[in-house]
Amino acid sequence: MSDISLRFATPDDANDIFKLVLALAQYEKLEHEVVSSPDHFRKVLADANSGVEVLLAEHQSMVIGFALYFRNYSTFVGKPGLFLEDLFVVPEFRKAGVGTALLQRFIEIAEERDYGRVEWHVLDLNQPAIEFYKNKIGAELIESWRVCRVNIGRAQ
Repeated sequence: MSDISLRFATPDDANDIFKLVLALAQYEKLEHEVVSSPDHFRKVLADANSGVEVLLAEHQSMVIGFALYFRNYSTFVGKPGLFLEDLFVVPEFRKAGVGTALLQRFIEIAEERDYGRVEWHVLDLNQPAIEFYKNKIGAELIESWRVCRVNIGRAQ
């Protein structure tokens, strides 16, 4: 779809980002885990030292998708990388190239910065996403790694 544009989000986009986060949580059946708010996104995007960036996909000035990511570092590669925390496209624009465009731009940003790699997680039950990442993006699924997490309180 040629009338899709990508741009970096600003603090003024916080409400749109939060709406997409809620839609993502609903899609993943994880609404009960959302404790963030538009204010959280406004604050993190206003802080130049936060390291958090958001790419937005738009169609006719309407936000239809996003990729939120931040910098990490690989001791094995000896370079920074980017970690994609969330990628989401509203249902009516899936299969229109929006997710591909967001991921390709995300990878380009890492290349432009001379970073070593990009990484992200995918739910094992999300087979459409797994196939998309493997077949369309060329991602390698690393089956031998497991995510470990310790939640520190609940930010309010």
